[in-house]
Amino acid sequence: MALIMHLLKHDTGRAAVVLPDGFLFGEGVKTTLKQELLEAFNLHTMVRLPKGVFSPYTSIATNILFFNRSGSTRDIWFFEHPYPPGYKSYSRSKPLTIQEFKREKAWWNYRKTTEHAWKVSADEIAARNYNLDCKHPHEVAIDHGDPEEWMQEYQQIVQRLEAAQTALKQELIKALGESKGT
Repeated sequence: MALIMHLLKHDTGRAAVVLPDGFLFGEGVKTTLKQELLEAFNLHTMVRLPKGVFSPYTSIATNILFFNRSGSTRDIWFFEHPYPPGYKSYSRSKPLTIQEFKREKAWWNYRKTTEHAWKVSADEIAARNYNLDCKHPHEVAIDHGDPEEWMQEYQQIVQRLEAAQTALKQELIKALGESKGT
């Protein structure tokens, strides 16, 4: 990433780079690179690709970062690429195809917030220590409950199951005893 940024010397320079999720939230040198990316470049768009795009080589989720040398970043548009209907993952037999980018192409010149697209300010990213791993704000957070409560409920179910097994076993023994007596 540092080399690509270095090579974009002119005001007309632009790039699209595919990077793994780890770059988005990594610390240390990655934070310095992301700070420079936002301050010296216009990181205008990130397309968040789902896991499995590069299967079987890796299952890591990846992103396409679009940036240029037109000035510093004010806002970053995020577009979350959805799986096609019926897909739960990509694979060698079900690869990502260029036709699947029709939604992004239609949105590109007429940007607005949608179920797949949202905008985050560079100031917000800077306040997050340049963490670019911005979750989709339209996703509904799922409350999985308290693990202790789940464990207690599980233990109660196990106790009821054991009681039912014991009762069934006793009924079977009783039935076998009665059948031998007749």
